[in-house]
Amino acid sequence: MQQKDSWLLPDGIEEILPKEAKHLENLRRKLLELFACWGYDLVIPPFIDFLDSLLTGSGHDLDLQTFKLTDQISGEMLGVRADMTPQVARMDAHNLKHEWPTRLCYVGTILHTRGDPLEKTRSPMQIGAELYGHAGKESDVEVIRLMLEMLAITGLQNVHLDLGHVGIYRALSKQAGLTELQESELFDVLQRKARPELQELMDSYTIDNDLKLMLLKLPELNGGKDTINKARAVFLKANDDVKKALADLEAIAEKLATRFPSLPISFDLAELRGYHYHTGMVFAAFVPSVGREIARGGRYDNIGAVFGRARPATGFSADLKLLSALSKQSFQIEQRELIFAPYSDDAALNEKIRDLRAKQQAVVQQLPGQTGSAKELGCTSILEQDNQNWVVRPLASATAPCVALPPASLQS
Repeated sequence: MQQKDSWLLPDGIEEILPKEAKHLENLRRKLLELFACWGYDLVIPPFIDFLDSLLTGSGHDLDLQTFKLTDQISGEMLGVRADMTPQVARMDAHNLKHEWPTRLCYVGTILHTRGDPLEKTRSPMQIGAELYGHAGKESDVEVIRLMLEMLAITGLQNVHLDLGHVGIYRALSKQAGLTELQESELFDVLQRKARPELQELMDSYTIDNDLKLMLLKLPELNGGKDTINKARAVFLKANDDVKKALADLEAIAEKLATRFPSLPISFDLAELRGYHYHTGMVFAAFVPSVGREIARGGRYDNIGAVFGRARPATGFSADLKLLSALSKQSFQIEQRELIFAPYSDDAALNEKIRDLRAKQQAVVQQLPGQTGSAKELGCTSILEQDNQNWVVRPLASATAPCVALPPASLQS
């Protein structure tokens, strides 16, 4: 017995209808072509994988977001990918094994057990690019430039860039001698920007007072370019790892400001997105109309170690469906001509249709007894017989009604 409302979809799962699908596919092709022009090769990771491979280096958050099932063949635990980056890292480390920098890109649907609080979808279409094999600031700058170019081609305006560096927090935690539990507690408080709790936590830790002060000041270190100078003063007694991370962040920001002088750049040194995943600088792009980042990334060195080859890595990703939805107002799709062909067994007509389609022209052929005129089908032109030839004419200038012709064998 058919269930009532069988057309309903699970929460956070969407279907994409023809108009939106055409727009999304057009954008997908443009962005993959952009990545190819920068030397990034397309890879296609599997939709389902061994759970250990999917969760390597990703921490607890991705574990909670991953659908899990048992493989009936091997008995192993499998997962539906919630993020493609670990899979792409495996390709670089285990399959490609290049000594030189490797540039890879990808696009495909991922699945989350829960939706983002601000974006209810549980099936984003992840698009991204990764650069493996280079540990310098220049590769971080490259992937950020590529991300900004992606957003420009999408047609988005008023993009803001936010920069951070998880290495600062890591180095401070290490210098303070925090236990794993303390580091986790402090991370949670910083993520929630809970300053009263932060003070209570620092009061309960038996660590150097200078380090307590530095950790307490972390949530205040956000804003414009003067944030770097404030941080330099706050971290005066920090170790060299903290100062190097801050210097790297400043250098990257300066390079980006030179290339994009009108780009608003802000800093947030307490922003630890992807902390269990990233090892260095992190970045995110925002637009005023959306309450969360529209693209994000950062450095995640040594993720390939579990696959037998640790390599420096940096990259970014975004939800192509979100980019497509945001770009509708500013990104016009070129309308393709659609030619209507009457139904007939006429050999000349069918040969004409084959020739048009071979030239990448769209032709829809009438079916016997169908309802719907050429105009209702969205056609802009029509194939008409002119003496012994079939010619394409604009629909408005068609000389005959759109009716089905009899089979060629019955034509006089």
